[in-house]
Amino acid sequence: MISYRQPGVVLTDRRFTVPLDHSDPGGEQIEVYGREAVATSRAGEELPWLVYLEGGPGFGARRFVGTEAWLGRALRDYRVLLLDQRGTGRSTPANRQTLPLRGGPREQADYLAHFRSDSIVRDCELIRPQLTGGAPWTVLGQSFGGFCAVRYLSSAPEGLAAVLITGGLPSLDAHADDVYRAAYPRIEGKVAAHYARYPQDVERARAIAAHLAERRPESAGHRLTPEGFQSLGIMLGSGSGSHQLHYLLENAFVRTPGGTELSDAFQEAMRTAASFAGHPLYALLHEAIYGQGERPTAWAAERVRAEFPQFDAATALAGDGPVLFTGETIHPWHFDVDPALRPLRETAELLAQRTDWPALYDPERLAANEVPVAAAVYHDDMYVDTEESLRTAAAIRGLRTWVTNEYEHDGVRAGGPRVLDRLLALVRDEA
Repeated sequence: MISYRQPGVVLTDRRFTVPLDHSDPGGEQIEVYGREAVATSRAGEELPWLVYLEGGPGFGARRFVGTEAWLGRALRDYRVLLLDQRGTGRSTPANRQTLPLRGGPREQADYLAHFRSDSIVRDCELIRPQLTGGAPWTVLGQSFGGFCAVRYLSSAPEGLAAVLITGGLPSLDAHADDVYRAAYPRIEGKVAAHYARYPQDVERARAIAAHLAERRPESAGHRLTPEGFQSLGIMLGSGSGSHQLHYLLENAFVRTPGGTELSDAFQEAMRTAASFAGHPLYALLHEAIYGQGERPTAWAAERVRAEFPQFDAATALAGDGPVLFTGETIHPWHFDVDPALRPLRETAELLAQRTDWPALYDPERLAANEVPVAAAVYHDDMYVDTEESLRTAAAIRGLRTWVTNEYEHDGVRAGGPRVLDRLLALVRDEA
């Protein structure tokens, strides 16, 4: 182990060995990484543990500097483990460079089937006694991390002292089709709000989409398309995302000797925002996290989008309607335009057609839950359906909700200490 310091905090790199397939504990092993954080003033104390599960899928735990955001509040009471979930960050990363070590697309897809919340929770249960001596710990789950926390409650509640969830209460039984059928109207509402705030962006977005449709430029091997441009709407789900999108659009064009062109700065910013190079599992497993039973996810977002023709860029450009942005939807074309995903196209197809996903949640066990649980539900959350979140909250015995429109989906980052304070008060009152 290596320990080092940042302002106000002592950090320790920790590595753990876990089975790739928990049903075969003696089989292939992989490495999982976690960064321990403890307040400098409490480094020598015996403190309860809190494990943080990042949103995603496909993102390593946030790299904090010192005690910023919610971490400083957590360190008042806990020793914190910032866990890179398997396949992310420093935990046996899975990407276009590493996955060929598994073999061909079939072997890669079979490998990635072990990277959902059920395996992540079993990793946690192997790690926990090594750190706590067997004592239960508190889980803080953001977005997909909340999905993992509900899986934890379903499969290993004995390992939990309390659960804190921010923007991450999943539907217990919805198919991916249902998820996206509910998502597109929410996304359309966010786009309407953006255009109401920045009406000048209506024509800017049309002009950009038309230029991309005609020219199909590339930036560092990434093909820039109208659909890829529309996917920048993922920004609209965060607190400052609408403003960031506006600033991105306002400098899209420059005059050149050959006429008006998309600026290099815009093309680079679009490529960076649309690339999955840093989080390929988000694209590969995004629909798989909803898979339960024999029904395949089968590119649900792409199929369901056909029910919402207003999102078709070509149709919008042929008429006089606005080009609608999309957000948090993964489509087959992502694996054609993005060089970080292109070699994984067949692997993604095999995952999309998979028909043997095990169940993730246990409604009976959740109905008998005895672990204190508190969840922040963001009323206007673009990514996670509020109605379904509240239905799940009602299905988990004793779960206490804080429903607010003060924050968007990234509330635990934007609100930091206040959000965590509110949830801790709820679970402690329940306990």
